[in-house]
Amino acid sequence: MAAPLASKAAAAGTASKPPCPELDFRSGARVEELNKLIQEFTKHDQREYDDQRALEIHTAKDFIFSMLGMVQKLDQKLPVANEYLLLSGGVREGVVDIDLDELNVYARGTDYDMDFTLLVPALKLHDRNQPVTLDMRHSALCHSWLSLRLFDEGTISKWKDCCTIVDHINGATNYFFSPTKVADWFYDSISIVLSEIQKKPQRGMPKVEKVEKNGTIISIILGVGSSRMLYDIVPVVSFKGWPAVAQSWLMENHFWDGKITEEEVISGFYLVPACSYKGKKDNEWRLSFARSEVQLKKCISSSLMQAYQACKAIIIKLLSRPKAISPYHLRSMMLWACDRLPANYLAQEDYAAHFLLGLIDDLQHCLVNKMCPNYFIPQCNMLEHLSEETVMLHARKLSSVRSDPAEHLRTAIEHVKAANRLTLELQRRGSTTSIPSPQSDGGDANQPDDRLAKKLQQLVTENPGKSISVFINPDDVTRPHFRIDDKFF
Repeated sequence: MAAPLASKAAAAGTASKPPCPELDFRSGARVEELNKLIQEFTKHDQREYDDQRALEIHTAKDFIFSMLGMVQKLDQKLPVANEYLLLSGGVREGVVDIDLDELNVYARGTDYDMDFTLLVPALKLHDRNQPVTLDMRHSALCHSWLSLRLFDEGTISKWKDCCTIVDHINGATNYFFSPTKVADWFYDSISIVLSEIQKKPQRGMPKVEKVEKNGTIISIILGVGSSRMLYDIVPVVSFKGWPAVAQSWLMENHFWDGKITEEEVISGFYLVPACSYKGKKDNEWRLSFARSEVQLKKCISSSLMQAYQACKAIIIKLLSRPKAISPYHLRSMMLWACDRLPANYLAQEDYAAHFLLGLIDDLQHCLVNKMCPNYFIPQCNMLEHLSEETVMLHARKLSSVRSDPAEHLRTAIEHVKAANRLTLELQRRGSTTSIPSPQSDGGDANQPDDRLAKKLQQLVTENPGKSISVFINPDDVTRPHFRIDDKFF
């Protein structure tokens, strides 16, 4: 039986209507437009490095590592066979959980072009095959004191001057490793070494543009050719294994299950020089799971990472005063979201806008409830110390973002574009004014390290027709930095 003519017309009319664009209910923004803005931000924020820039990065890294070798030789305090963790992004970018209120403000484009964080173990406890029990009797959750009783007499003798001393009633003396005194020693030692290096400058050596102590970290900005690189160097205590206080976290289901092994996730952790809100700065260290986070990052989809980077750029500017929320809080929320949401949802390539809006909602929810659990030690609330006035101020600021996310994304894009323009302007000036570096011997200041150049030339000769590049992997400094096609060596 034929359908009535009116019904046919109605059906035809419905079919001819264009599909309604997907909108964000709160702001009315078109999801497609938000996705495009996030893609544009990513394009400007994550630049591709040419061969020259890769050589400059490698030269700066070699300089920093050589400098630390000289620091070790000063008084043999640092372990002879040390293992650094190099992270892409400075401390201000939230790559480690360290308070930002003691740090000087550095801006990309104005002060540096690329930033890294280097964790340098002052002490290592690497021979344990059982959960590591720390002395948390005197400190808040996620923090610990460190007694040198765990070490041999030689280690205690070396580090006595970087300890606070507690005498017990029974006459025993306990030496507690002091994060502030270690940071003071580290800064003084680096300053001595850099002063010695400057007395005997070598061709192609990076120019040390700035060395500053920011709280308990040492920030160094190097000029190499036309690049300026910020290294935030953090003295840490390194442990193999896993802390007993985070043992229950391993019993839960996580988004990385089946993607990476538990052995990769719990291979080690650190104590970083940061205390709790009411803690004793001279004694208290903060637990850091930076090594585990490097592994977990491999399991996060590119669209979620793009949304996270865009959200981070927005909140760094918006929530800078008063200092209450750091990018590390946002990183923790992202990890919790990965545990909470289905993997096939988070893997959607065109869902970056949904993820950005969700991260803003999550952050606002955490502020309103004054609750942000540490991902690895959930019983630790990282916002517990904030006042009601502070959390509500930041929650209201985020409400403005949520009402017009497109406008805040455009602002973030303009900021990163401006930073890139400053970098390019500096590079142009560097290429047109052949001013020798004050630390060079009068040769070309843009000349890359000779050894690296010779190594590359050898590779080109021995591997005709193959793709050869310098591979910078800041998440794993133990890997080789040269790549031929898909093989590393």
